Amino acid sequence: MTTDPLLQPYQLKHLRLKNRVMITAHEPAYAEEGVPKERYRAYHEERARAGVGLTMTAGSASVSRDSPPAFNNIAAWKDEVVPWMRELADSCHEHGCAVMIQLTHLGRRTHWSNGDWLPVVSPSHAREPAHRAFPKKIEDWDIDRIISDYADAAERMKEAGLDGIELQAYGHLMDSFWSPRTNDLDPPYGGDLDNRMRFSMEVLRAVRERVGPDFIVGFRYTADEVAPDGISAEEGLEISRRLRDTGMVDFLNVIRGHIDTDPGLTDVIPVQGMRSAPHLDFAGAVRAETGMPVFHAARIPDIATARHAVAEGKLDLVGMTRAHMADPHIVRKIVEGREDDIRPCVGATFCLDRIYMGGEALCIHNAATGRELEMPHEIAPATKQKRVVVVGAGPAGLEAARVAAERGHSVVVFEAAPDPGGQIRLTAQNQRRREMMSIIDWRMAQCTARDVEFRFNSWAEEEDVLGESPDVVIVATGGMPPDNVLEDGNELVVSSWDIIAGDAKPGRNVLLYDDAGDHAAMQAAETIANAGGHVEVMTPDRSLAADVMGMNLVPYMRALQDKDVTFTLTYRLHRVERSGNQLRAHIGSDYMPLHETREFDQIVVNHGTIPLDDIYFALKPHSANNGAVDYEALVAGRPQPVNGADGFQLYRIGDAVSSRSTHAAIYDALRLVKDI
Repeated sequence: MTTDPLLQPYQLKHLRLKNRVMITAHEPAYAEEGVPKERYRAYHEERARAGVGLTMTAGSASVSRDSPPAFNNIAAWKDEVVPWMRELADSCHEHGCAVMIQLTHLGRRTHWSNGDWLPVVSPSHAREPAHRAFPKKIEDWDIDRIISDYADAAERMKEAGLDGIELQAYGHLMDSFWSPRTNDLDPPYGGDLDNRMRFSMEVLRAVRERVGPDFIVGFRYTADEVAPDGISAEEGLEISRRLRDTGMVDFLNVIRGHIDTDPGLTDVIPVQGMRSAPHLDFAGAVRAETGMPVFHAARIPDIATARHAVAEGKLDLVGMTRAHMADPHIVRKIVEGREDDIRPCVGATFCLDRIYMGGEALCIHNAATGRELEMPHEIAPATKQKRVVVVGAGPAGLEAARVAAERGHSVVVFEAAPDPGGQIRLTAQNQRRREMMSIIDWRMAQCTARDVEFRFNSWAEEEDVLGESPDVVIVATGGMPPDNVLEDGNELVVSSWDIIAGDAKPGRNVLLYDDAGDHAAMQAAETIANAGGHVEVMTPDRSLAADVMGMNLVPYMRALQDKDVTFTLTYRLHRVERSGNQLRAHIGSDYMPLHETREFDQIVVNHGTIPLDDIYFALKPHSANNGAVDYEALVAGRPQPVNGADGFQLYRIGDAVSSRSTHAAIYDALRLVKDI
């Protein structure tokens, strides 16, 4: 027995949930041909095994063929989905976890060139900015067939053995009927609220007729669009009451905001640097007004906030979705009194942005998420203890040390700096991104608990490493900005790192040349702008900060657009020369022969990093494997081969190999060291 509010059971209609923690609907984009196969199942089963009470699958499982996938959504309009959903549900049920699915018609929140190239539909011709399709205005025969499609999809989910469904009404077709800003139909589906809700009510009745009165049906919906001419909070509460009064809705899952633009989506699903749980009180107001079971998720990353939400009666179930991507074992660790071991969500939102950039959700610092079939969330002990030396205490090195220590090896870490963190420590110089240090702090705590030996202020030389008599050496020394990016004048410029670290004072009239498209450029631009300087961000690319991705770009633009900042695309900086007390920039283009010059008092170059690899090449002749990695074994998840040659096994990971990302560095470490 426990008095922890999060661990109390909850009765939802006939369904008894074992606790108050849920994973809300989200689309990790792991489906194959529109169905959730082994990878999808393994992802949800891992969290079910660890104790979550309810997992809501599929952010936006599509009910109709003309609701094509925006990002590899489950196709609930296919009969083939049933056996795969049944397998997923059965797997989770074995661990006492309830399973539901979110059903929707995406409406205008997709693009006609996806799927079968059918026109997307909406109650008006208004284009959704994020996905850019100009929709067909919906006709009566569209409405009739889509209502049937909803009922068919709901019946499939009941047949698959799910515990319920959730109808989605924020940013998709259903709420586009509700909102005056997206519905310019004539009656009976346009006009007053009765008419604007008519389509939803007809869908709800059709679903109930098909699945019966006992099957659980809820709504996840926006009760306040926070947009001009949109659904107001007052009208949202009226919609909430009307859903309750139908007697056909079993729970309300409350959203506040709109998602048709990147800034709007970021306010609905806040990223790091934004306020935690910004819509919690509003969700609590819906619960107080309606008396309905209310669920909600929006940046509730920590146990204290989740407990508060339930204990204060604001929510019946609290969604911790991104938190469970960072650590799928949250509930089990609460039960075991190991809350300090929970891997924190740092709000980087790499998970969501990665769906659009790379077609799959991945956590920035849990490389096993989404790879449950190949990568472990729990590290198995090794059969033989080894002496492992790690050089570098950035994210790659600390992950290597953590995993090696969990394997039971004796681990020592050399770090040239006085503190751990590497590039993450620089990133955290920005107050908005200071949560990134939790990536380092959590690993340091895990390593300390496992007696990893750290030697800070120690520039590891060849003899230092050899003196440890290592069995394995892992070089994770990271990289440094290159000093030869330009054709001429490299000695006259500073790097984005120099600005971020404070080694170079921001100028008054600055050219920031970004040839990498990553966070460092935007963070340096923000530093210069905050110091009062004019900054022109120039890139040879056709888009701004391409690797920062959509939701993460929003806070940067909000920090920059009201300051003296300009953005210049498709121009390349070739060389720099002195011009009196100024710097003359020689600028060209990849698109045509072009040359122009402009003068600045400071020029900043951002061009990724080159590896700090001297120690690796010094150690390479002493190693048994000559530093080689068997890629076939690595990708297949097998141990690296160990030959009979004298010496230690030598590997390098992260930016010590090439300039990549935090996730890549951590993934390098996990998939290599898990088998050492």
